[in-house]
Amino acid sequence: MKVVIIGAVACGTRAACRLKRLRPDAEIIMIDKDDFISYGACLLPYYLTGDIFNIDEIRTTSFRAIRDAEFFKNCKGVITLTKTLAEEIDRQKKVVKVKYLENNKTEEIPYDKLVLATGAVPKVPLFPGVDLEGVFTLSNAYNAKKIREKLEEGKVENVVIIGAGFIGLEILEAFTEAWGVSVTVLEYFPQVLPRLIDPFLSRIVENNLRKKGIKLILNARIKEIVGENRKVKGVKTEDNFYPADLIILATGVRPNNELAKKAGLLVSPFTGGIVVNERLQTSDPDIYAGGDCIEVIHILTGKKILMPQGSLANKQGRIIATNIAGGYARFKGTVGSFILKCYDMSIGGCGLSYGVACSEGFDAMYAINVQHERAHIFSYGGSYYSLIFDKKTNKVLGFQSIGPFTDGTLARLHAIASILPYKPSVEDLVELELAYSPPFNTALDPINITAHIAENLIYGRFKPIEWDEVLNRLKNEDPNLLVIDVRTPEEFRPMKDKYPNWINVPYNEIRSKIKTFPKDKDLVIVCSLGARSYEVSRIFYHEGYERVYIPMGGVSLVSAWGEDIK
Repeated sequence: MKVVIIGAVACGTRAACRLKRLRPDAEIIMIDKDDFISYGACLLPYYLTGDIFNIDEIRTTSFRAIRDAEFFKNCKGVITLTKTLAEEIDRQKKVVKVKYLENNKTEEIPYDKLVLATGAVPKVPLFPGVDLEGVFTLSNAYNAKKIREKLEEGKVENVVIIGAGFIGLEILEAFTEAWGVSVTVLEYFPQVLPRLIDPFLSRIVENNLRKKGIKLILNARIKEIVGENRKVKGVKTEDNFYPADLIILATGVRPNNELAKKAGLLVSPFTGGIVVNERLQTSDPDIYAGGDCIEVIHILTGKKILMPQGSLANKQGRIIATNIAGGYARFKGTVGSFILKCYDMSIGGCGLSYGVACSEGFDAMYAINVQHERAHIFSYGGSYYSLIFDKKTNKVLGFQSIGPFTDGTLARLHAIASILPYKPSVEDLVELELAYSPPFNTALDPINITAHIAENLIYGRFKPIEWDEVLNRLKNEDPNLLVIDVRTPEEFRPMKDKYPNWINVPYNEIRSKIKTFPKDKDLVIVCSLGARSYEVSRIFYHEGYERVYIPMGGVSLVSAWGEDIK
């Protein structure tokens, strides 16, 4: 059996190596237009920070061998043709027409089975100036080397990053802390990580970035990249100009589908991804595809989406190899799990954000929880959790977390992502058994507590109110609003006399004073995190008060936004 694999980074190399183990008799040829293969593209931001000194480190094994063509030949028994461009697939003759880029010679390589692992290419915006010297995408190792070389020259003072998605946020630390340059981030949408996390959490990230000295411009409308003598000088938006010696286009990627289209394979007109079945076969059963070039099913919506993730590409490569070798393996879809490091924060999520869930037609609601990720005496700081669920069915739709740069966020994401394909309910998360020891966790895991809050919302045990509404009414001195702060006098001190309709009645005094509060005003109960507020609200409801509300997340949440509330 002769198998040709086009693309030798994640999915392609995984498929080649597993297939050779399953079928040692198979002749496997990998083709890649580059000579820098089988590398971890997700490590490129850390090459820029200096955490990785030599670019070759991103393509080494755990035993420090460099994964180049010789490695695959000698160690894996796989022939690898680098600097070789796959120009065309002739499906009738079952050959791939290639051009060797070093000498421009062409050849036809026959196959019995073919694998497309062509990955993704950067989305380059259409505004003028994207081709100027000093404008880069972080799309491959060569670009990363060029960016670092410019930084090492010491001539970069101002960097503009266009886009505040995964790459945009991950590379900030490299420029500011490793190289000490000034950074401006221009984001088209009104928040960072749009559609991935919701505004009530993204504002925590945004505030933290500004505290780190990042000039963050949301709702940015870019007109052009300005240059002089073909060298970049800055970015012009509708209302400002931002100087730049270096610009990074972090505006996303699209599937590299040109070869598939040319071969007449089915490519989605909606996502641009190559269409595959569960066994990762294309519309031609002898041609498989995996990695960033394909569309996949989102398990919660049933819709086809793009999910360019190295983890999925590796998983899909393994599935392809199993099926070519005569086994039966399926890729059932994704729940969209992600996590990233941004300075001292861990940011992650899985499933649907609240905004996406609403747009998909779910009767969505969210619960917010602020809690230490381990017993407080061992804690590295508070974390913020959001659980998205459907009010009609109580089914969990998504989960988001922002916390310190520890393993806490990852642990909770792993727990939720592992059960999300099975459509758990909020009650399932309430009952979820998770390991406990004070150095590692709280007695009730943050997942359990966040589910408790969701359950209380489902059963109407408290009435939520948005912090934005509370802040707006406070600033306008709304006479129909009274904020009752149930923290201790010491905790309340920073807020004393700040707003005339924000008063302090400590938690332990509420029962004795319960009948002194007006019933003709909206009473908003606040504390640090929300636990005391909930208990106090139950007392008010029992006493016949109806206009009692809680802004979820307590004062800690709104303070993390950067609001002047302590």
